[in-house]
Amino acid sequence: MTTSYQHQKAGDLNFLKRLNRSAILEMVRRVPGLTRADIATQAQLTKATVGSGVQSLLNQGWLKEGDLQKSSGGRPGRALHLNDDRHFLLGAEVGVHRLRLVACAPSGKILEAHHEPYVPTTPEATAALLAELLQQLMKSPAVSNRENLGIGVALPGPIATGEAVLRRAPNLGWHDVRFLDLLHPHLPEPRGVWLMDNEAKSAAFGELYFRTGKPPESLVYVSAGTGIGSGMAEGSHSPLLTRGVQGLAGEIGHTILQPGGLYCHCGNRGCAETLVSGWSIRASLGIDEKDDLIQALATRLQEPDVTRTLHRAGEALGMLLLNLHHTQNPAEIVLGGSLTQLGSTFLEPALTYFEANQHRLLGTTQRVPLRVVEDSTFVAARGAAAQVLARAIHGPAYPN
Repeated sequence: MTTSYQHQKAGDLNFLKRLNRSAILEMVRRVPGLTRADIATQAQLTKATVGSGVQSLLNQGWLKEGDLQKSSGGRPGRALHLNDDRHFLLGAEVGVHRLRLVACAPSGKILEAHHEPYVPTTPEATAALLAELLQQLMKSPAVSNRENLGIGVALPGPIATGEAVLRRAPNLGWHDVRFLDLLHPHLPEPRGVWLMDNEAKSAAFGELYFRTGKPPESLVYVSAGTGIGSGMAEGSHSPLLTRGVQGLAGEIGHTILQPGGLYCHCGNRGCAETLVSGWSIRASLGIDEKDDLIQALATRLQEPDVTRTLHRAGEALGMLLLNLHHTQNPAEIVLGGSLTQLGSTFLEPALTYFEANQHRLLGTTQRVPLRVVEDSTFVAARGAAAQVLARAIHGPAYPN
């Protein structure tokens, strides 16, 4: 298999400069406070190469200098940090019932955020509303004086591999939607990177990419909301996402848990979403789609029907977590999505099932950590912003 590097001429100095600068920027982003000498030692680059690259990044506003630090390379040097005051990234998630938007600094810090309830409608109307909200966000004092690096949009369905096409969003009734093409006419000003991805994949990317220090080797993010999905990211500098030939990798909500079971929105029977999803819980308990599911259940958690439904849904989620452990075996699993707000009635059966069964195959005591995100409102939108940052750093548009 050829790589992008093999398409570059051996003497392409501009390419080598971009490659070195992206490596320097990633090192400082991951481990703030490194000196030039630290970078030269760890990256095995000459001091002159690092000095030139750092100076360029300082001039462009990507990095800033701090205090003098002892370094592994001899004389004290200035600590280097990501400049969090120059640029911003836009991220948005199109959910089934809400639009969620963030403006992030390059460190991943959320500068401004907004979520808007909406009734599912056409892709065209949704794009127009999202553009209006993004324009309002960009006018906020927290970001109005910064330079925008681009926009990332997370969507609730599989994205065609290598194309900006949402193949299908069963819970929205959308098919083959080029959402960025619909969004662009309403946002003529923002430049830079434009991208779209599946919401669980964006969330997984952001959870790994914005991690400082030493990140896990791989991470699976499970999104438990109106539907159920997952995304797996692995690697450090620019994580790779598992996609599959048709973009279906991670669509765990449409794996079969109950052959011959209820019909799913996708058209198959017995999908996991018929047992554990926001829409299946609503259907089981007679909760109107216009009502907020978490609020509607807050006062009903002691009712036998509610307890039984949530326990069954939680146990089905536990099965999915175990299946992910066996099929993808990530170093860490992160569980998010609105259903986590249902609390112990829903979560305990899921976590208990997973913990009780994860060691059976290998008989080892080595645990795969499972972390529950208490508030995952903006996780996917923030992850889409992280994808913009990675593309800005490593893509061909990276500044000379």
